[in-house]
Amino acid sequence: RWIKFEEKVEDGGERWSTPHVPALHLHSLFELRTCLWKGTVLLDLCAHSFKEIIEKALSAQPEVWEPGLQDRLSALLLCQPLHQTTKAPLRVLTELSFTPCRGTPWQGPACCCCFWDAYRTDLLLVHVFCCFHFFAGKTKSCPELRTQLSETPLKEQLKNRFKKKLLPGSEVASIMVGEVDFLKKPFPAFIRLREAVTLGSLTEVALPSRFLFILLGPQAKVKAYHEIGRAMATLLTDELFQRVAQQAKHREDLIAGIDEFLDELTVLPPGKWDPSDRISPPSCQLSPNKRISMRLWEWKSHCNGNTTAAEDRPSLTHPHTSEELERTGRLFGGLLRDIRRKAHWYRSDFSDAMHIQCLSAVLYIYLATVTNAITFGGMLGDATANMQGVLESFLGTAFSGSIFCLFSGQPLTILSSTGPVLVFERLLFSFSEDYGLDYLEFRLWIGLWVAFFGLILVATEASHLVQYFTRFTEEGFCALISLIFIYDSLKKMLSLAEAFPINWHYRADDVTLYSCTCNLSGPGDTEHQAAHTVSLAPVPHPWLISLPLSHSPQPPAASAALNRAQCLGRGGHLLGTSCQYVPDIALLSFLLFGGTFICCTTLKHFKSSCYFPTGLRKLVSDFSIILTILIFCAIDATLGLETPKLLVPRELQPTNPMRGWIVFPFGANPWWICLASVMPAILVTILIFMDQQITAVILNRKEYKLQKGAGFHLDFLCISLLMIITSVMGLPWYVSATVISLAHMESLRKESTASAPGEQPEFLGIREQRLTGLVVFILTGISVFMAPILKYIPMPVLYGVFLHMGVAALNSIQFMDRVRLLLMPAKHQPDHLYLRHVPLRRVHLFTFIQLLCLAMLWVIKSTVAAIVFPVMV
Repeated sequence: RWIKFEEKVEDGGERWSTPHVPALHLHSLFELRTCLWKGTVLLDLCAHSFKEIIEKALSAQPEVWEPGLQDRLSALLLCQPLHQTTKAPLRVLTELSFTPCRGTPWQGPACCCCFWDAYRTDLLLVHVFCCFHFFAGKTKSCPELRTQLSETPLKEQLKNRFKKKLLPGSEVASIMVGEVDFLKKPFPAFIRLREAVTLGSLTEVALPSRFLFILLGPQAKVKAYHEIGRAMATLLTDELFQRVAQQAKHREDLIAGIDEFLDELTVLPPGKWDPSDRISPPSCQLSPNKRISMRLWEWKSHCNGNTTAAEDRPSLTHPHTSEELERTGRLFGGLLRDIRRKAHWYRSDFSDAMHIQCLSAVLYIYLATVTNAITFGGMLGDATANMQGVLESFLGTAFSGSIFCLFSGQPLTILSSTGPVLVFERLLFSFSEDYGLDYLEFRLWIGLWVAFFGLILVATEASHLVQYFTRFTEEGFCALISLIFIYDSLKKMLSLAEAFPINWHYRADDVTLYSCTCNLSGPGDTEHQAAHTVSLAPVPHPWLISLPLSHSPQPPAASAALNRAQCLGRGGHLLGTSCQYVPDIALLSFLLFGGTFICCTTLKHFKSSCYFPTGLRKLVSDFSIILTILIFCAIDATLGLETPKLLVPRELQPTNPMRGWIVFPFGANPWWICLASVMPAILVTILIFMDQQITAVILNRKEYKLQKGAGFHLDFLCISLLMIITSVMGLPWYVSATVISLAHMESLRKESTASAPGEQPEFLGIREQRLTGLVVFILTGISVFMAPILKYIPMPVLYGVFLHMGVAALNSIQFMDRVRLLLMPAKHQPDHLYLRHVPLRRVHLFTFIQLLCLAMLWVIKSTVAAIVFPVMV
C-alpha cells in the first residue's frame, strides 16, 4: 500500500514495512499510456453505486464481449475484497499457508482479491487515497466463503483508525488489476465520476470515491499488470496529474498529463543502484507550484478555456511586499490602518487560545519572565541604589506586559528590560549622583520626552523604515541577544560556584581535625568563649552547631546549641577549619543546570522520535519545559541540599523606602532640567525604536506564516504611552525581548495532525492570540503572593531553561548554519539551496564579515557605549 509513501507487506503477511519512496518501472508508464489510449475512458460518469459503475463500464464496448463473458467479469469485480486491516488473526494464518508473498499470483479462485496498495496525498484541490485490488487465479468456481460486495460500509471500515491519517476532504481512488483465465486480451478502463460517492465495502476506509481504474487481462502477465497498477496509483497521487485528471475533457488530456509526468521523471541507471533498496522519504517535499512549468499552463489553458489555472499561478511579486509597511502620506495613517486590521481579529485573539498548547506556553513563558524580572531587577537595584529593584521590576513587567498584550499589534511579543536600557539607567544614576540631581525626577522628564518623540515617529509613519532591515541586520541582532542569554546563564552559574565553593581540600582521613566554634565574646577574650563544634559528617544541616566539647563554665547564651545564623546574630564570630565548608551545592547546581538544558532539548524534539503514539509525543513536546522543571525540582527536593532557590518579594512596598509610587515632575531639581532632558531623551528614543522594531521584524518573518498581520505602528505607540506611565511610577522601561518572544512563538507552533507514515508534519503557522501573554503577565504580578510555592524552584534549573532558550534562538537563524559550514569539508556539507547558486567562498566571506561585526557589537555591549549598540546594528 501507499500512504503517500509506499509500504509493503513483509514476509509473514502481518507487518507493513517502513514507508519509502515508490520506484516504478519506466516501461510500466508507457504501458499505462497505451491502456489509456486504447482502453475505455469514461469521464463525468453519473453513477451512485459500484454495481452501476461496473455495468456502465462493461457496456461501453458491447461488441467486444463474447456471450456470458460480461456477466463473469461483473461477478468477479463485485466480490468482496479482503482488506489487510479487516482480517481476523485466524484468517491471516489460514491464508498465509496458501498465498505467497511479494505479489505473485496464487492458483485460487479468480473472484478472490486482496488489498494491496493505498495512497494519500496533500492536494490543493482534493486529497486522493488510492486502493489497489489485485486479482489472480482461475475462475472455475467462486468460493463460498467470499461474499458479495456490500453496498454499505462495514463496521470495520467505520472503525478503522487509519482514517485519522487522512486529511478532511480526502477521497478514494480504487485501482483493480489482475489476470483471469477467461480473457484473451486486456480490458483497461479509466472512470471518473461526476460526483464522489461511497462505494460500500470496496475500500479500506469508508470515504467517497471519484476515480477508478480497472485492468484485467489473460494470464502470464501478472507482473506487468501489477506494475501498471502501481504506475496508475502513483500518477493519481501526484499533485499535478490530479489536477489534469479532474479537469480533463477527453482522453487526450490524460495522455498529455502522463507526458508531463514523464518530462519530470528522473531515471536511475540499473547498474548503479539496487531496486530492492528502499529510498527514505524526504524531510520536506517540493511544492506543487514550484513544479508547474509554463508548458503545462499553456496546455491547460488550451485544453480548458475556463479553467482556474490562472488563479493558482504563483505570484511574481516580492514576498516581503505588504501594506503594513507602506506609507499612506497622512498623519497617523499607518496607525489607523493597523487598528482597523487588528480590530477584525480581536475577538478571535481570545477564542483561538482555547487549546491545551496555550497552557504549556503560559507556564513556560511565565517562569522565564519571572526569572528575567528577578535578574534585571537585581541588576537595576545594584545600579540605582535600589531606586528600582526587584519589586519594581515585577510590577512594571506585569503592568506593561498586560497593557501591551491587550492593545498591541503583535500580542505574541513579550516585554522586558534590556541590556542597553540597563546601561543607560546606570549612567543616568551616576550622573545624577555626581551633580546632586534627583534621579527619578530627571528620569521622569526623559521618559516624557521619549514618549513625545515616539508619538511623532508614529504620526510620521517612521516604522516603514524597518522594511530596509536586511537579513544581515536581523541575524546580527538575534545572534547577539541569544549569545547574551547564553553568556548570562553561564555567568550566573559561575557566580554560584563562587558563593558556594567546592571543598577541594577535603580529605576523609582528616575528618577528626575539622571543627568550627562560635565565639560569643570579644576577639581577645578567651576566658568566656562559647565553643560549639560542627562536624563534617553528613548531617542534614551542616551549619548546625553541636554541643560544646569542653566542660568549662559557659555563659548563659551558650547553654543551648547555636547555628551559624544565631551565632552571627548575637555578635559572635566563627572559629575553626570547617567554618567555610558547604556541601557540594555548586556541583549539584551544575548538574541541575546541565540536566535541565539536555532534558529540555531532548523532550522538545521528542515529537519527531519513533516511540509512543503521535498524540503522546506531541503532548510531551508541548509540555517539555514544564516537565523538565518538575523533574529537576523533584530531584533537588529528594537530595535535600540547600541549593539557591527562586525568591520573590513578599510585600508591596518600594525597594528603597526613601521613594514613593508616584514621581512628581517638579520640586527636587532645577526648572531647566525639563529642557535639558531633551538630549538624553533623543538617545533613548533611538535606542527604544531600534530595539523594538528589529525585534518586531524578527517576530514577523514570513516563515512563521502569521495570518493576522503585524502592527509596527501600533506596537510602538503602546511602547511610547507605557513610557509615560512607567516614568511617573518610577518603574523600569520596557521593550520587546527577542529571545523570550521567540521562545513564546516556538511554544505556540501549529502542525498538521493528519500525516501519513514517513511524512513530516506540516508547519501550519503560529497560534496567534492575546491570552497567553496576558495570563503570563498577570501571573507575574501576583507572584508576590505565590512566594511560598515558587521558593521550591532551584535557580540552576531556571538558568538551564535560559540556556535552552538562547541556544534555540541561536539555532533558528541561518547564520549558525553558515558558521557550521566553516568547519565542514565540502563533501560533508548539507545541500542548502543557497549553496547551489552562490559560490562557497562568497558564503564564507559573508559569514566572516558577520562574525567580525558580531564581535564588534559584543565589545561595544561590554563597555559604557552599550547604549548605542542598537544603532550600530
